[in-house]
Amino acid sequence: MTDDVFDRLVDRAWPALGRTDSGGWTLRTAGGVTKRANSVLPLGGRRDLEPAVDAAEEFYAGQGLPCAFSVGPGAAPGLDGLLEARGYRVVDPTLVMVAPLEPVAPGAGRGGAPVPGAGPASGGVPAPEEGAEPGGGAGAPEDGWSGAEVRLAAEPGADWLDVWWSVDGRGGDDARETARRILTGVPAVYGSLGAEAVGRGVVQGEWLGVYCMATAAHARRRGHARRILNALLSHGREQGARHAYLCVVEANTAARSLYERLGFTASARYHYRVR
Repeated sequence: MTDDVFDRLVDRAWPALGRTDSGGWTLRTAGGVTKRANSVLPLGGRRDLEPAVDAAEEFYAGQGLPCAFSVGPGAAPGLDGLLEARGYRVVDPTLVMVAPLEPVAPGAGRGGAPVPGAGPASGGVPAPEEGAEPGGGAGAPEDGWSGAEVRLAAEPGADWLDVWWSVDGRGGDDARETARRILTGVPAVYGSLGAEAVGRGVVQGEWLGVYCMATAAHARRRGHARRILNALLSHGREQGARHAYLCVVEANTAARSLYERLGFTASARYHYRVR
């Protein structure tokens, strides 16, 4: 597995609306909606680090956006130190955690393939509340349990967006529409429990990326996130995924602890550098 595998998986699962190549680096833009979609993806070595950073700063200034870099395992060697020297601060140190997905056994319960509208899915794996953006909308792990059915859909409906945006949203209607366009930029499955909890799964070959886990404030500690995550994992298995990954902010110790108890282990780290 190459150093930049998670950098690329996360980038593809959360596609920026604008992408500009700059000497092999990708300058991503989406109107300032989410850091991930409005930051430099600086993969691969560069002999011209200083000029490359200068060019990125000029580009984002022209966009009216702060210049931010996503610094992960595949980032250009020496970049993090250079950015620190130039006054960039570290934002949202994040773990990428992974877990194996067992193959679907013959006759096993269905996970629910995405269909227009919605369909039921079974569930049974607990999960903490975790926002779409690292550090955003993270709640406490859930201890309860709910018998409600998770419903999977191929598009995020208005109710799904209402729940997610109430937890992780930053901005008004225009920002919410931009976020919807980011999410729907790649095929994904959207799990929901009515107007109470949601999650998003992106099958990427042998990998399943889990995103947008959010539970409305009034519905916390009822086991909803457990059901959502299980349904997404089940869907990933049925689609042939062999591993799952998710991103969790390092400071969210409660979520990290629960993921670890479920068999997820830290496989990579990244952070943003923002000035």
